[in-house]
Amino acid sequence: MATDSVMKWYVVRAIGGQENKVKSYIESEISRVGLSDYVCQVIVPTEKVIQIRDGKKVHREKVYFPGYIMVEANLSGEVPHVIKAITGVIGFLGETKGGAPVPMRKSEVNRMLGKVDELSVQDENIAIPFNVGETVKVVDGPFNGFDGTIEKVNEEKRKLEVMVKIFGRKTPLELSYMQVEKI
Repeated sequence: MATDSVMKWYVVRAIGGQENKVKSYIESEISRVGLSDYVCQVIVPTEKVIQIRDGKKVHREKVYFPGYIMVEANLSGEVPHVIKAITGVIGFLGETKGGAPVPMRKSEVNRMLGKVDELSVQDENIAIPFNVGETVKVVDGPFNGFDGTIEKVNEEKRKLEVMVKIFGRKTPLELSYMQVEKI
């Protein structure tokens, strides 16, 4: 039985876009070969993103560090080999060629996990970092698909004044943060 003192966090590099699939492969393979005592948890750091699709707010999770999966494990014996052999796993981060995987520093772990917790707690009052002069694409409303330049940012109302070129003339539109996305 592995003790917590030897559990350390490692970063597993995976094929981008398949993080959740690889996470479930790791979990099922580890339990299949009976090494669950050695792998405490497998996390794909994600953030909650709100998008507007067809006039409705859609909450979806976006992978925060594409291509990376955090694994808390005691990498003794066969464990690293089992993980490396899993479909979609490229290897461990920080390992030298043929060397042992390098555990993350406590501060890095806290920062990443803190970020994950922080992101799951924060909801719609996230200050969205739009800046005057930035070019954005309108993703909702009658001007969907148009590009424009931000003229003003109103953080209290969560609105932007965007200058959009319509029929060759510049027209100011007042849009909510949710109706635009950065290009």
